[in-house]
Amino acid sequence: MNDFHLPAYYINRELSWVAFNERVLEEAARPENPLFERLKFIAIASSNFDEFFMVRVAGLKDQVKAGFAKPDNKSGMTPREQLEAIWERTQVVMNKLFAVLKHEILPELERVGIRFLKTAQLQDEQRAFVHDFFHHRLYPVLTPMAVDASHPFPMLLNKSLNLAVLLENAEEPEEGPLFAVVQVPAVVPRFLALPSPAGEAHFILLEDVIREHMDTLFQGYSILETSAFRITRNADLTIDEDETEDLLEAIQEELKKRKMGEPVRLAVDASMSDFLKRTLQDWLELEDSEVYRIDGPLDPSFFFKFYGLPGYDALRFEPYPPQPPRDLLGSADLFETIRQRDVLLHHPYESFDPVVEFVQRAADDPNVLAIKQTLYRVSGDSPIVNALLRAADNGKQVTVLVELKARFDEENNIVWAKRLEKAGCHVIYGIVGLKTHSKITLVVRAENGELRRYVHLSTGNYNDTTARIYTDLGMFTSREAFGEDASHFFNHLSGYSKPPAWKVITTAPAGLRERFLGLIEREIAHSQAGKPARIIAKMNALTDKEIIEALYKASCAGVKIDLIVRGICCLRPGIEGVSENIRVISIVGRFLEHSRIYCFHNGGEADVFLSSADWMTRNMIARVEILFPVLQEDLKERILHILDIMLRDDAKARVLQPDGQYRPVAAQGPHPLNSQHYFWEEAFRAVRSRGADPAALRLKPITTAPER
Repeated sequence: MNDFHLPAYYINRELSWVAFNERVLEEAARPENPLFERLKFIAIASSNFDEFFMVRVAGLKDQVKAGFAKPDNKSGMTPREQLEAIWERTQVVMNKLFAVLKHEILPELERVGIRFLKTAQLQDEQRAFVHDFFHHRLYPVLTPMAVDASHPFPMLLNKSLNLAVLLENAEEPEEGPLFAVVQVPAVVPRFLALPSPAGEAHFILLEDVIREHMDTLFQGYSILETSAFRITRNADLTIDEDETEDLLEAIQEELKKRKMGEPVRLAVDASMSDFLKRTLQDWLELEDSEVYRIDGPLDPSFFFKFYGLPGYDALRFEPYPPQPPRDLLGSADLFETIRQRDVLLHHPYESFDPVVEFVQRAADDPNVLAIKQTLYRVSGDSPIVNALLRAADNGKQVTVLVELKARFDEENNIVWAKRLEKAGCHVIYGIVGLKTHSKITLVVRAENGELRRYVHLSTGNYNDTTARIYTDLGMFTSREAFGEDASHFFNHLSGYSKPPAWKVITTAPAGLRERFLGLIEREIAHSQAGKPARIIAKMNALTDKEIIEALYKASCAGVKIDLIVRGICCLRPGIEGVSENIRVISIVGRFLEHSRIYCFHNGGEADVFLSSADWMTRNMIARVEILFPVLQEDLKERILHILDIMLRDDAKARVLQPDGQYRPVAAQGPHPLNSQHYFWEEAFRAVRSRGADPAALRLKPITTAPER
């Protein structure tokens, strides 16, 4: 019997995440991607690193600081060993990121007439323009901050961009160098469009404008050096929920502290002198390995906004407008269609509009008595939340669980929670010690003297913005078993009832891991009985040790296992005698793979499930999750088809090797299969095959209440 506990069988969680961000960066390096898309991947990789340092690296630093030296339960690395490995690897990846930007992308932009200029490259007209901009638009906003005995080093905000200035008093040079800081204001756009030659577009970065005029801020002093730097701080929230009387108030207080957490990373311009770097490093109490010299613009996440510049459609992907869902083609009434059959939605290839319409129709339908919904991440001007507000105003019973602890969406969720409460909705702030990550909506409607329940379940959030760029699956159903489970689920969240005996769904933290382990064990039994046995699972991350051990056991029993894991994967495939029957691929493309699909062959009677949960320990024990079965045969076949296409992707898929490295899938022909492009074309063909115009067929959500 194999000992599946050996550290050699596992990939460290944090290093696996770094490998994922490398795959994101690879998309920036692909010359076949349009230039602005490559810039966006640079911005995504940079933003990803910010969150990684603010949360994961910060947590490891806290452990080291507290003297915690216990190895993690999979790779056997102590917190200190993990930090050292992270620092070493992220230095390499960050250098690669800026090398791709500097040597590949920016030269290509120049070839099409788009240039980021330094002040020395400005023409006379451009220089005059910048001078005028500084004095009339920028100078009044700037605040130079001296650092000396009477001015301590300022508490600079997390992720703010700053300029370190080394000065000398021209009248008293014997005083030695003086130090000051100028913060690059976030209220002014990071890049400035300049007067440009015909057919070209020239820009300059805000920090370069300030640097050029630094003598204006420190008149009477000589500027010895000016160099950019940026601090990343610990941004994780620390809340004792058992001792907190008001969770909303406690989170609001913690959010204030987030901007001023302990430093975890210092990024400095590559040209910064060692003296200035050491000065900053000493003030921030950071190790050498926590300082990153950057040969390029600090915080390239500004390319998110640059990406949206008008007039450059040729430098972006061809738009993929979401198509009307095939299950709703010809549908005149959403509720009537759901009464007749289950409905599957495949986002973003199929429109998210029906989900919005579902809530909007319920808000205005006089026959609807109640709406209950979980909200984890919603958009800034959410049409769904606005519909819930209208529903409450229309006198309906509206219950909303707003997860206040959704990381980096806390402030947005607090705003919505207060508005919902003010409108008369019953607002639940989650369960103590758990994050409610489930995605479920229940609509209770009076029909012919009886109550009928309509349910929407999804792998993704109720966010109309991310629904255009995240791949997710959702399902509408009016099956009674789903309706009963949905009612019990919300009653369990809002009251004191213990988890009921579910009819169709399974939930975490009680029962979900056990359900998965039982399904894996059943495949093992089928294989041992000589029957075909297979598992196909798609998720965002795989870290749970018990599930990994069960997969190793299944592999040893001959079960064929295909895993589609976008990000972190602690399982090490291809180990002889352990995981040689397991294949792991990761797909990184123009859309963020977000759906969670679990398929178990079951001797030919496949069980197909969708879920809000990944195979991560936190999803099993620290979150409220839902796993739900797909029972309608045509929908099961469709999901199996989706998995099959993804497993055949040889354009964007990478295969995880036993050594933890990812390799591109070898192309099987002259025209590699891009699964994301395939799914959009499939959605488009489904509409065209019905003889309709795809653009005209798009569902139009109700934006105003119907006349009564």
